[in-house]
Amino acid sequence: MHPNAAFRMDEDASRAFVAEEGFGMLFVVTPAGPRVAQVPVVPTSDGALRFHVARANAVTAHLDGATVLFVVQGPHAYISPRWYAAGPDEVPTWNYLSVEVEGVVRALDRTGLREQIDALAAIYEDEPQWAVDQIDPKKAEAMMDAIAGFELVPTTWRGTVKLNQNKPAEVRARVSERLGNHPLAAWMRTA
Repeated sequence: MHPNAAFRMDEDASRAFVAEEGFGMLFVVTPAGPRVAQVPVVPTSDGALRFHVARANAVTAHLDGATVLFVVQGPHAYISPRWYAAGPDEVPTWNYLSVEVEGVVRALDRTGLREQIDALAAIYEDEPQWAVDQIDPKKAEAMMDAIAGFELVPTTWRGTVKLNQNKPAEVRARVSERLGNHPLAAWMRTA
């Protein structure tokens, strides 16, 4: 997280950002060293994040009971000091949105895994929705055997929304304009 308090994202905004993005990197320490897995997450009503990984993934055997770091990266872009038009003493920077979630992971049973898959489909599928029930039961069982479900219970949310908030409004407007249609520009216009 960026150390400047002007760039902090509060916990509610961090939770909303993670729910909207729905995908991130899960970091865990293993006996072979640090590892990362890219995972889709589904928030639960009690604030946990459910996800699944392939059983063959190098992190899977090390997740149950582990303290992990889950990182969701949003739009980001290089910002040239020339865009500020604020004088010669400016430097380049990088604007971005990012949330770090620290917490403890626990394994889900088969029912919890199925709930996670169903919830994921319910969020991202258009109507008519895909569902596990639509595929051959033997293939469905094989698919479920090949993955493992987990729940991350957050202990800390750290969000950063670095959009030149430390610059005057007219400078932020110039940077946003230079970004054009970049997704970060929309964030800057509403910051």
